[in-house]
Amino acid sequence: MSKSIDLSDYESGGKVDDYHDRLTGLQERLGHIQTAHIIHKRRAIIVFEGWDAAGKGGIIKRLTAEWDPRYFEVWPISAPTPEELSHHFLWRFWRRLPAQHNIAVFDRSWYGRVLVERVEGFASEAEWQRGYDEINGFEAQQAETGATLIKVFVHVTQKTQDRRLRERIESPWKRWKTGLDDYRNRARRADYLDAMHDMFARTNTEIAPWVVIDGNDKKAARIAALTAIADALEARVPMDPPALDPEVEAAARSAGVID
Repeated sequence: MSKSIDLSDYESGGKVDDYHDRLTGLQERLGHIQTAHIIHKRRAIIVFEGWDAAGKGGIIKRLTAEWDPRYFEVWPISAPTPEELSHHFLWRFWRRLPAQHNIAVFDRSWYGRVLVERVEGFASEAEWQRGYDEINGFEAQQAETGATLIKVFVHVTQKTQDRRLRERIESPWKRWKTGLDDYRNRARRADYLDAMHDMFARTNTEIAPWVVIDGNDKKAARIAALTAIADALEARVPMDPPALDPEVEAAARSAGVID
């Protein structure tokens, strides 16, 4: 059974103390968690959704900062290609699911079916209405086959979003991050809020719950998101470090590397 979420509960924009120390500690912890996934051949899927300019990219950058790039992939999801449109909407996500000992990070996801495709009319009502059950079934399959699934939604107020959109225009090196889509989406905020309400009500399931992050203060949002992700990942993988291989230890002693 799904539980609804009220985004207005995530708008305080609370600050965080000792940001750099806490971030460093979290990144070290996340590095150990990735190592545990590699050793124990576990796989994980981390999904990010949220408003334009909510800070998803900054969270992902800091999430993966200490990870071995051989064992994770970040998938930035944009409009489907003609080939992808010729298949079921979940097909392109099946192709990006992680192998054993890997972590896949989705910067936007299959929730486009019930968000942007619904609001912008890219999917018929029958298609996006059916999408909720299709998504729940897809996520249940991943959980049942051993994947850890974490879904993060980053929320910001209209005021915060407008300030960040203005910063992107005023800063020459940030202008590439904004475009007409940001303003088309902004103009339909009420429609997106309706779609988000239905999305949470239909897909905030026990097997794949949503984690909502108050993104109005970037630093606090990063700490909150990384903490929630670390907690969820750590709960699903043994965190004992591996024992030293006796043959490796003997070789190291013989080489004088250790006493």
